Amino acid sequence: MAPFQGFGLGLRIPHFQNFLNEAVPVDFVEIISENFMVAGGRPLHVLDQVRERWPVAMHGVSMSIGSADGVRPDYLERLKTLADRVDPLWVSDHLSWSRIEHVNSHDLLPLPFTEEALDTVCANIHHVQDVLERPLVLENPSTYLTFADDQMPEWAFLTEMTRRTGCYLLLDVNNIYVSGTNNGFDPYEYLAGVPADRVRQVHLAGHSQGRHRLIDTHDQPVPDLVWELFGRIYPRLGPVATMIERDDKIPPLADLLAELDIARGIATRVAEAA
Repeated sequence: MAPFQGFGLGLRIPHFQNFLNEAVPVDFVEIISENFMVAGGRPLHVLDQVRERWPVAMHGVSMSIGSADGVRPDYLERLKTLADRVDPLWVSDHLSWSRIEHVNSHDLLPLPFTEEALDTVCANIHHVQDVLERPLVLENPSTYLTFADDQMPEWAFLTEMTRRTGCYLLLDVNNIYVSGTNNGFDPYEYLAGVPADRVRQVHLAGHSQGRHRLIDTHDQPVPDLVWELFGRIYPRLGPVATMIERDDKIPPLADLLAELDIARGIATRVAEAA
């Protein structure tokens, strides 16, 4: 999979008209795959027009790569149909599970970091990559608990997962901060352990304070501590696609572009210091 260097935003309904009618200063856009896995309709029509002007990354939330009974064939068929239509930079989803048999939690549930779970995830990745005929990109999730049976830290799990399957990573910097705060690990140790050469995309987002945990809400600007982590990891990365992720309380496009300029500024300073 060829890397892509640039800065982008998610394609969200409140900004459809901006992307259709304006020269929005981004290098790529990211879509939520499930919103476009349909036979027709306005969203797909908008996507066809946007795709003519910008490269598109596909990002899913329902693959359930950690499910012990595998990834649903009907889901993969619809995902492949969309990927063949869009010809995306890549197809990504989360290192999590949400479904078992006929029960769907509609949430990104955490996996135990065990050899058994690693075997399951890798088998599912191999199958998905065979069906899609392209490498898969997986995102580190935000988590709110750990398992007593964990046999390795998350970054070691990611490293072995990429080694066994050839998949790539979408590094969500906010998720590292949220999970580290909730579960008591050092986010800088995480950054030092993650296989930086496998990272193809970076997500930057905000979070909210819950009663006892940080919640990955994607409804706030990127906070200073997440920017600090981004500045720490960016020098270790090769060419990557960096984006601001906002899924709720979506502000005017200009606000997100201003955040994207902060990311560009950090990347420029890192390059100048190299």
